[in-house]
Amino acid sequence: MSQPVPPPDNPYAGGPGQQPGQNPYGQPAPGQNPYGQAPAGQNPYGQPPAGQNPFGQAPGGQNPFGAYPPAPAPRRNNVGLGILAAVVAALVTAGVYGAILGAVEIQIGWAAVGVGFAVGFAAGKAGGNNPVLPIVSAILALGAVYLGQLVGIAVFASKEYGFPFFELFFEEFGMLTEAWSEAKDPLTFLFLALGPVAAFSGAKKAGSSG
Repeated sequence: MSQPVPPPDNPYAGGPGQQPGQNPYGQPAPGQNPYGQAPAGQNPYGQPPAGQNPFGQAPGGQNPFGAYPPAPAPRRNNVGLGILAAVVAALVTAGVYGAILGAVEIQIGWAAVGVGFAVGFAAGKAGGNNPVLPIVSAILALGAVYLGQLVGIAVFASKEYGFPFFELFFEEFGMLTEAWSEAKDPLTFLFLALGPVAAFSGAKKAGSSG
């Protein structure tokens, strides 16, 4: 009676002696990471734990591009610069105001206000919030409105009688002041008051917002 022939060894079973259930390719047991990765729950790519910035940036709320530049130092009061700016503004606006008066041949309240505000704003913007500047601006605005009225008379006379403006203004200045004195009325003094008030307000506004 012949005996049954045992089957040949499994060529993939790792040869004789291989225990049943053992991985023939040397892989780890079930549940073990076959690629050598980190255990479950650990980041396999070496990134930092959750909540830590993977790019090395600064923590949340901090500027990632470096510190912000320091805030500019508050502008110091510069009375000299403020007065210089007010003088320049007074001369320029007096000329413009006078040209308007000479052209339209009537006094305009908003023009006097504009002269004063421009003088005060220039002083406050250039000089800061020094308490001297609103007072100086008001005085200069008063002079600018008065000078503008004289310029207006000279422009009118030049246009009416054909005299050169600069000859009238620089060589006959006394005659212009006499003409102003004869032509003045309550509105003249009202406009003279509007200029300084606007200048005081303009200097305060510009100085506090500068």
